[in-house]
Amino acid sequence: MLAACAHSSGAPATIIPEPDIAAAYLPLYGRVHLGLDSAVGAAVVIAPGIAVTNGHNEDLLNAKSVLGVRRDYDLLFFRTNRQAAPQMAEPVIGEAVTAYGQGADRDLRVAHGVVRAIHACARCTAPAYFTFAGNAGPGFSGGPVLDGKGRLIGITFGYKDEGHERVMYAYDMDRVRTELSALQKRGN
Repeated sequence: MLAACAHSSGAPATIIPEPDIAAAYLPLYGRVHLGLDSAVGAAVVIAPGIAVTNGHNEDLLNAKSVLGVRRDYDLLFFRTNRQAAPQMAEPVIGEAVTAYGQGADRDLRVAHGVVRAIHACARCTAPAYFTFAGNAGPGFSGGPVLDGKGRLIGITFGYKDEGHERVMYAYDMDRVRTELSALQKRGN
């Protein structure tokens, strides 16, 4: 079972050193469950005026900004006034990666890891997702995953503890762009 959102994970960070990612990164905060519990997540601009996060972060956004949700991939696209979209690349097995998310106290968090696997799916035109070992977790949902050159390679959507190691799950940017294109073609 994959887990998502709850308490702080990763390490505290004061800034995002990659200027393109810093300009595209969007922290998400909100109250859920009748306003009693707070939740955090992240999003990133992927095209001028369009950002992506996970569908399970929907309660953290103004419903009027939502362009559409791809529920089968837990992706939600929304309007933003930010225009800067970062450079994108593909994940590579064995590559060192950096992920960003939000802590329970609304602080920026960072996690470092290594790409373990790239998973395809039947009838897909783009990889379904990739996994990386890293100390990310709650609050990283919807946040960016970067390669060693600071390029956006994925969007975190969950994690699973396997023994003494945490495995993070992220959608490849090809999958994210494919789902945005499908959403735009359907007019949703």
